[in-house]
Amino acid sequence: MVPPSNVSTPYDLHPSVAYVQSILSNLEAKTGRSLETWLALIRKGAPAETRARIAWLKEQGLGTNQASLVAQRAGDEPGHAFGETPEGYLAAAPGYVDTQYGGKKTALRPLFERIVALARGLGADVKVCPCETIVPFYRNHVFAEVKPLASRLDLGLALGDPASVKDASGRLKDTGGYKKKDRITHKVEITSETDLEHARAWLKQAYERDNSSPGRPDRGPGDARSFQVRRRGQISPRTSAWGGWRAARCRSCGGTPPSGRSDPCRGSPAAWPCRWP
Repeated sequence: MVPPSNVSTPYDLHPSVAYVQSILSNLEAKTGRSLETWLALIRKGAPAETRARIAWLKEQGLGTNQASLVAQRAGDEPGHAFGETPEGYLAAAPGYVDTQYGGKKTALRPLFERIVALARGLGADVKVCPCETIVPFYRNHVFAEVKPLASRLDLGLALGDPASVKDASGRLKDTGGYKKKDRITHKVEITSETDLEHARAWLKQAYERDNSSPGRPDRGPGDARSFQVRRRGQISPRTSAWGGWRAARCRSCGGTPPSGRSDPCRGSPAAWPCRWP
């Protein structure tokens, strides 16, 4: 279990950071060796190449996720500038939002803050967890996300099968996410308070749909494949080849990268649910 952070922030700990920290904090209890002990063993006699190092760690009894994270810590490149600690992430989160709404997008900031307030008002269990390019909202899983564009905000929503979701106004748009087994299946384009009023009911519906038991975030409808944490915090199916990024899915949102994108997670657990814009 990840201990609470004492960093003062308007945002919440991202599930991916909590997940990584949970693995590392339980390492000694589950393997009999602390992270520092495993790192010392690596320095003493493990292969230098990352894939071989992970294989070596698994031969010593570590699971796939444990081996990948320990090998990452032993490498030259960190998974992220904030070191994947709760304090580091929470300190960095406001900067992600400031960057997203800087320059010409400054005028969109009040609309973003209104959406955050609406989401917070849905329940005390709502978590707002900024990433580098979007801000997702979580209950048990991601149920909505906000992405700033040049002149509007896209409010993505997890509403399920488009065949069962009807909007006479035409403002609610199918993103195609359901067919790709994305969590985010619809969006509303936000340019004004009027758009926000229309989106309010859909945001509430997305929140209420996400009422399943907490645990590992849902990976999308019908997807029961197993996953592993890749070097530098990236995600891919356990059975895929080392470079098989097209089949990769985000642990937090269940999203898939666009065809041809070679590095969907951008090397950052904080970017796992960004859906690789």
